[in-house]
Amino acid sequence: MRVSTRFSDSTHLLAYIKIYADTKLTSDAIARSIETSPVVVRRLMSKLRQAGLITTTPGTAQPTLAKPLSQISLLSVFYAIEGDKPLLAVDPKTNPDCIVGGNIQTVLKQYYQDAQTAAEARLAKTSLQDVVDNILVEQAKKDAGK
Repeated sequence: MRVSTRFSDSTHLLAYIKIYADTKLTSDAIARSIETSPVVVRRLMSKLRQAGLITTTPGTAQPTLAKPLSQISLLSVFYAIEGDKPLLAVDPKTNPDCIVGGNIQTVLKQYYQDAQTAAEARLAKTSLQDVVDNILVEQAKKDAGK
């Protein structure tokens, strides 16, 4: 099963909008940073706009954050992009006549729910400000090593 990178790409997109706010923010430019297509960027931006996290003006290449960085949690970004989809999913198609296949969903469901609850709590505590601050710290380390 392929893991979605939409959440990561959306967080990247939001950080890019903040860090490069004084430049022309085309979907092409953002796509080059994420290493994806401009179409994917526009789809993500549409979801972020619908969730009230960014504002855009048709015909301009200048999306802006709709809220201060400190008020955008990673959980709100996750929900904007993935909806209420769980982080982990149990395979519903297993052999019910097998000891393992007949019981694995019930057993894993609680473990996965515990992991979901912990992940949501952590994402709720982490703001986009935290992400941008850490990006800038990491870049400063790279610049110092040059």
